[in-house]
Amino acid sequence: MFIKDKVAQESMSNNIPTPKIIFFDIDDTLSRNGIIAEQNKATLEQLASSDIKLIISTGRSKAILPSDILALLDANVLDAIICMNGQYSFNKDGIISHYPLSEAQTNKIVNLCHKGDLIHKFDSATHIAWSKENERLREYNAITPNSILDPNYYKSNTVYQCSVFFNNQQDKMQEVDFAEDELKLVHWHTVGADILPVDASKARGILDVCRHYNIDAQDCMAFGDGMNDLEMFDLVGFAVAMGDAKPELKERADLVTGTIEEYGIQAILDKFCIQQKA
Repeated sequence: MFIKDKVAQESMSNNIPTPKIIFFDIDDTLSRNGIIAEQNKATLEQLASSDIKLIISTGRSKAILPSDILALLDANVLDAIICMNGQYSFNKDGIISHYPLSEAQTNKIVNLCHKGDLIHKFDSATHIAWSKENERLREYNAITPNSILDPNYYKSNTVYQCSVFFNNQQDKMQEVDFAEDELKLVHWHTVGADILPVDASKARGILDVCRHYNIDAQDCMAFGDGMNDLEMFDLVGFAVAMGDAKPELKERADLVTGTIEEYGIQAILDKFCIQQKA
């Protein structure tokens, strides 16, 4: 069911079963410009006293997860983190699941990127490794300890996904048949995308985490805003798109709420009487 309003219409019940897990995307869902919104941090801390498990589900590499998000895991506010589009999931006890790229996959990806002369990076559990630098990347690497220049990193390290950066908005590798090599391209920006195994998705990570906690995905809620949230929305029992989410994601949502600045997450929790204990 899709509701175009930012708040549920009167025809929709004021109550849904309290979710056993809530999955949150980070960028433009919990956080803006890499920093969690104060109201969202407070909401997570309040929800942590309930029986609901709180899980991050992000496309970000584990190596560059925001420090404020990791602090919430360390403080037992968050129960687990799904990162790299479901390729790597973990909690404070260790890895829940992970799916490294094969040598054949990395070699194919590198050949495709070289053919298009495209800057790209591979993500491991500890680093993001760039194929080449430009001025902007040199500045970024200088202030980001886990971001390095190493075009051969993938040859001797376990990597989970590749991110590719297009030279312009028109050049987006449309001519490449990724499915031929059991890969897929998932856009997360007008000039950026992730190259992943065809079966990789946040949904797979969610299934792994649900099995770990013995919870059915239909008993879960998810908040997101981007194209890499599509499979997650199709899987969980109740999916909420942020007010500035991609139009395609809004069409797949059960409900569209407000933006971060409009307290979109809080509006949904209040609407469905999901307790946020002070």
